[in-house]
Amino acid sequence: MQAFQRDFLELALRLGVLRFGRFTLKSGRESPYFFNAGLFDSGSAIAGLGRAYAAALVASNVGCDMLFGPAYKGIPLVAVTALALAEQHGRDLPYCFNRKEPKDHGEGGRIVGRALAGRVLIVDDVITAGVAIRESIALIRAAGAIPAGVLLALDREERGCDSARSAVQEVRATFQLPVVSILTLTDLIAGVEAGLGGVPPAALPGLRAYRAEYGTRAAG
Repeated sequence: MQAFQRDFLELALRLGVLRFGRFTLKSGRESPYFFNAGLFDSGSAIAGLGRAYAAALVASNVGCDMLFGPAYKGIPLVAVTALALAEQHGRDLPYCFNRKEPKDHGEGGRIVGRALAGRVLIVDDVITAGVAIRESIALIRAAGAIPAGVLLALDREERGCDSARSAVQEVRATFQLPVVSILTLTDLIAGVEAGLGGVPPAALPGLRAYRAEYGTRAAG
């Protein structure tokens, strides 16, 4: 586990973004952990999140010319990632985000920020059904730009209800795009095994069992 991943995991634990217990997901599965990126809800918290996104992107070596955040959750994420890339890594990338509905007055249109152009990296929190990512890819291509990949906070490495592949694997396979995550379920388990502070050791059997039952083959 790299330093930025440890920092991110410790931040998520301290803020209650990552919790352990018994949680019923939208899929109906009972998960031993829950991740709520909405709890990065202060200036210092989201600054730390931005640093983690930026570090993950730099470590991945995925090339891009600009960043895009799908409305609504991706809007603050893309802004803080662009900020951290400039301040921490000297990479001053333009960014933009979309409106859910096109604006019919003023400047109009669906895009706020720099016009989509070149290789565009999508910044989001997690991929569940992949709908937002598919819509983002279509929007980028419609503007004549090129999707460069996807940057996420967490990859649950979990099979879909009707597929042997995860939503992340579906995006990789369908669109032939790299998907980069700050953390994966495998990283989380490794952190527990390493005795990372703030992660209860009692969570380990549940995490392992959940991965064995619902994890993708690559994660298992």
